[in-house]
Amino acid sequence: MDLSLLTAISPVDGRYRTKTNVYADYFSEYALIRYRVHVEVEYFIALCEIPLKQLEQVPADVFPKLRSVYQNFTESDAQRIKDIEKVTNHDVKAVEYFLKEKFDAYQLAPFKEFIHFGLTSQDINNTSVPLSIKEALNKVYLPDIEQLVNTLQRLADEWRDVSMLAKTHGQPASPTRLGKEIMVFVNRLNQQLRLLKGTPNSAKFGGATGNYNAHTVAYPAIDWKAFGNKFVSEKLGLEREQWTTQISNYDNMAALFDAMKRINTILIDLCRDIWTYVSMEYFKQRIKAGEVGSSAMPHKVNPIDFENAEGNLGMANAILGFLALKLPVSRLQRDLTDSTVLRNVGVPFAHTMIATQSIIKGLNKLLLNETAIYRDLDNTWAVVAEGIQTILRRESYPQPYEALKALTRTNEAITEKSISEFIDNLDVDDKVKQELHRITPRNYTGI
Repeated sequence: MDLSLLTAISPVDGRYRTKTNVYADYFSEYALIRYRVHVEVEYFIALCEIPLKQLEQVPADVFPKLRSVYQNFTESDAQRIKDIEKVTNHDVKAVEYFLKEKFDAYQLAPFKEFIHFGLTSQDINNTSVPLSIKEALNKVYLPDIEQLVNTLQRLADEWRDVSMLAKTHGQPASPTRLGKEIMVFVNRLNQQLRLLKGTPNSAKFGGATGNYNAHTVAYPAIDWKAFGNKFVSEKLGLEREQWTTQISNYDNMAALFDAMKRINTILIDLCRDIWTYVSMEYFKQRIKAGEVGSSAMPHKVNPIDFENAEGNLGMANAILGFLALKLPVSRLQRDLTDSTVLRNVGVPFAHTMIATQSIIKGLNKLLLNETAIYRDLDNTWAVVAEGIQTILRRESYPQPYEALKALTRTNEAITEKSISEFIDNLDVDDKVKQELHRITPRNYTGI
C-alpha cells in the first residue's frame, strides 16, 4: 500500500496528521535535509567572510542566491538529494554533492571543494537538529502551550469566586475556590516554561573528533575555535559546545526534553483532576449535535478529550524520557545510536500537540454545575471545624482541637444546626461566638 492517512503506521502521520502536520516543517525527512543545506550554505559563506585566501574571489552578491537554496527549498530538491544518497549511501555527503551541482549552475565551480570543508557529518547533524528544535519550540510548541495556559487563566478568572469543597486523600477538606485550583496549574506551567526557555540550544561544531584537526592542519594561523563560536552563535543562533567528541554531548538537549516531560506531567495531573470533577458532576459538557458518547448507552457524554490528552502525554513522556536518557550516552568518541534515535525527536512534539489541543477543546466544552458544587459544600459542615478550633486556640480555649474532634469524628451527619449548637454552648465571649457563627463552608476559603 502507498503511504496515506489510512495506511500510515504511526497515528501521528495517520489518524492525527491534520493536527500535527505543522511539525513536518521541522522534523520530517524533508525538513532535516533542508536544515542540513541551511547549515552547509551558511558555513560556506562564513568561510568566505574570514576570508580564506582561496575564497577571496567569491563575489558577495552571490550570497543571497546561495541562501535562496535553503530559503526556497522544495520537495523536489529534497528528492534530488535522496536520489544522490542512493549512490553515496551517506545522507550528509549527498547534501554536499547537491550543493556542488548548485555551485556549477552558479558558476562557482572553482570554490565548490570548500563546501563541507574540514567538517564531519555530525557538525552538520548536530547543528541542524538543534536548529530545528529551537525553531519548532519558538514557532509552534511554545505558542501552543501558552494558548493552553491562557485558556486556563481565563477559566481561573471566570471561576475565581466559586467556592468548592476540597478533597485531600479523597475526603472532604477545608474549602477552596475553583479558580484558585485552576491557578495552581497556571502557576506550575509558567514556572516550568521559564525553566524550559532558559535551557540553552547547544550544538557541536568542531570537526571529526571535536578538535578542528583538519581545519588547523590546513590553516594553522586561524583561530578556529573562535570562528566556530561565532558561526554557531551568529549564523545559527545556537550555543557551541566547547568540549565534545565527534558528536554533541546532548546534555542540554536532554535537559530540554526533561523540561518538556515535566510540563506534560503537570498536564496529566490537570487532565485527571478535570476528569474527576466531571465524574463528580461539578462540570457538565457541551453537547455537539451528532456526536455519540457510547455505542450502547445513548445517555453517555464522556470526558474523552482529557482521556485522549492523558494517553498522548504518556506516549510523549515515554519517548522524551528515553531520548533524555539515551542521547548523552555514546561509546568513546561516538557510536551511531544517536543518529537513528534523533530521527524520532518530532514524535513527542506531535503527541504533545495532540494532547494540548484536546485539553483546550475539552476545557472549552466545560459547563460549570454550581448546583452539584454547592450541594456537596453545603452538606459538609464538618469542614469549618478547622476554622473554629483555630479561633478557639487564639482565645486560649482549653483543648479546642479535641473538642472539635469529638464533635466531628462521628458517624452522625454534621450539619449547620449541630455546628451552631456547638458554638452556642462554648464558654467564650458573645463577640467570639458571633465570629464563629459567620464561618460557613462557602466563605471559609482563605485568600
